[in-house]
Amino acid sequence: MVSSDQRRRQLAREKFERQQQRREQARHKARRRNTIIASALAVVLAAGGAVYAMGLTGDKKDDAAPLDVPPSSSPSESKAPEPAMSIDKKAKYTFALKTNQGAISIATDAAKTPHTVNSFKSLADKGYFDGTKCHRLTTQGIFVLQCGDPKGDGTGGPEYTIPDENLNGLGKPGADGTVTYKAGTVAMANTGQPNSGGSQFFLVYKDSKLPPTYTPFGTMDAKSLKVVQGVGKAGVEQGAPDGAPKKAVTLQKATVTKV
Repeated sequence: MVSSDQRRRQLAREKFERQQQRREQARHKARRRNTIIASALAVVLAAGGAVYAMGLTGDKKDDAAPLDVPPSSSPSESKAPEPAMSIDKKAKYTFALKTNQGAISIATDAAKTPHTVNSFKSLADKGYFDGTKCHRLTTQGIFVLQCGDPKGDGTGGPEYTIPDENLNGLGKPGADGTVTYKAGTVAMANTGQPNSGGSQFFLVYKDSKLPPTYTPFGTMDAKSLKVVQGVGKAGVEQGAPDGAPKKAVTLQKATVTKV
């Protein structure tokens, strides 16, 4: 005859065994799920790496090519000429952005990028950037915040394009065909075609390797870099590696002034 104590011990042992079995089943399911996720991620990273290696070319919106701007008009279809040159080509200018996340100050040199600086001054003087959002943050592979689109979706720009400039300014490309856009660099986005820049630009918050096809036209100061790094640290909406920044950035006012 089984005593009450023996019965309690038996029931406790059976309960423990059932718990262990459920834990093992849960661990098995978790391992299987992680294996599937890891495999899928490996495919995505491999595909993304191939795109970066090819130089971020193409003229459509692609999460793997965050700096290629879908063209509102291609270079051959521009509806208007770029603004007439009105700046001092020998001077330095400050491109100042007042944002809801803090001030961003960008030093530019018109001697190296006259068309780019002239275009930004012309647009800023008209209030073109005021009230626009930085629509894209990339936190994997390259580390940039992209702004300057009045539509806020990566497809907007002025009715003209400007020529590429200062493409040798970051040094000679390495064996992989890339140069380092150092943290603090500000450069033009484009459609993937030569001389197709418009109004969109990107702020590099961590050293990033890219093909030398994006006009580097400015440098953020240390305080401004910290503002952008804070946006990068907060990440992308829904935890994606590329997309709208979780910490939204609005350009409240943009000005370009001669130093």
